[in-house]
Amino acid sequence: MDHHNYTKVYAGSFVIAQRIVSELEGIGINAIVKDETESGRLAGFGSSIAGFQEIYVSNEEVGKAKRLIAGIQSSMEA
Repeated sequence: MDHHNYTKVYAGSFVIAQRIVSELEGIGINAIVKDETESGRLAGFGSSIAGFQEIYVSNEEVGKAKRLIAGIQSSMEA
């Protein structure tokens, strides 16, 4: 992943991250999910924050993705 072309739009719970990824895909945005817990497990190391994921999208889609994520987060607070 070329970090210059992607921006982190979410970091947090696995459950919420999966919902966000699903909804991003629904509007045609391909997200990249970084899961340090799973990477550490596969490498034989532990992780201090189980279930923590980061979501990245291409720089061109950041605005659209952030609006979708804000909507998801506000609906969860209601």
